[in-house]
Amino acid sequence: MSEPHAAHEPGITLEPVHAGEDEIPSQAWTWRLVLFLRIMAGLSLIKGLYHWAAVCGMVLPNGVGFEAHSTPWQVATVFFAVIDLVAAVGLWLAAAWGAVVWLTAVVSMAVVELFFPQIFGGNMVIVVVEGALLALYLFLAIRSAREHPI
Repeated sequence: MSEPHAAHEPGITLEPVHAGEDEIPSQAWTWRLVLFLRIMAGLSLIKGLYHWAAVCGMVLPNGVGFEAHSTPWQVATVFFAVIDLVAAVGLWLAAAWGAVVWLTAVVSMAVVELFFPQIFGGNMVIVVVEGALLALYLFLAIRSAREHPI
């Protein structure tokens, strides 16, 4: 069996090897997006545990029990206690459903603070922070998507 000698055959040339050409292109925006999602997972975990502490009577405003608060406050507190922890798990895994659950939680908190101030007090700082986090997520997600051409 003879070995092919492509370099010795007339008309055939070998191209030089380019070091690093086959490597995966830089995915800096994707890395930044995952880092952001992990940070938001930590914050969502803290928020969820805070709401559960309120349900359990550990950190309640005015020192009254959970059942002494209004029904809308109770419903909102339980809702955020559950959704923030579910979002934290999904965000930590960088799963698509985690981002969806987190976006639902962010928009829900902003809506509750903005349109139903009697529930949590209508703190506009929370609305601004939630809006800024949402904008930052969208910016990072778009930049990350541009790194992965179809």
